[in-house]
Amino acid sequence: MFNFFDSNREDVGLLLSSVKKFCDTHIEPNYDTWETDGIFPKSLWHKLGESGFLCIDIPEKYGGQGADPELAMSVPSAITYENYGSVSVGMSVHSDIVAHYILSLGTEEQKLTYLPKMASGDYIGAIAMTEPAAGSDLQGMRTHAKFDGSNWVINGSKTFITNGQHADLVIVAAKTNLEAKGSSGISLFLVEADNEGFSRGRNLEKLGLHSSDTSELFFNELKVPESALLAAKTRVSFL
Repeated sequence: MFNFFDSNREDVGLLLSSVKKFCDTHIEPNYDTWETDGIFPKSLWHKLGESGFLCIDIPEKYGGQGADPELAMSVPSAITYENYGSVSVGMSVHSDIVAHYILSLGTEEQKLTYLPKMASGDYIGAIAMTEPAAGSDLQGMRTHAKFDGSNWVINGSKTFITNGQHADLVIVAAKTNLEAKGSSGISLFLVEADNEGFSRGRNLEKLGLHSSDTSELFFNELKVPESALLAAKTRVSFL
């Protein structure tokens, strides 16, 4: 099998072989159907987690394997090489972006609460920044959150959100200071999909990567506790 890193490491070779077998068994027989349907099933996430392919570079205390970057990147790279890019894109957002935001910015409680669930595939992660009117220009963000004395209340919408249809946990970027200019005054919140006020819109059609679900998300008077704040409103380096 092609080795993306031209590595002589035995552990990388064994992992690549395991990924190839997984693809042949669990992805190849159904991939064309998933591409037609525009989404692959949530059950695949559980199988990926059971096989140890999610969040493998997260420390063991949080449910990962503490793998180094070469080993970690072997998984999505191998799946891409097998021509299942829709799956690898979703995995990369989940494992390489969402999980690492939590690992880098989260409290110990947030890490212990969410990272093991993400590593097992019980929770699917998404990150919601892009908006209908602003695109990926976060300075034009309209989604906002206001603290009512007990909870943060989030209102707004996002679009083109990878994993949005299946996501159990969404990192939501919202303005917490409407008077602030540029990227200042923006905070990140950990929003669970079963929160009242959270809803999903269309699974958007794309030119490629069809079964990587890409969704609209809506927040209507959605309340989250202070403990859901991932990155403080005074910290903008996460952008």
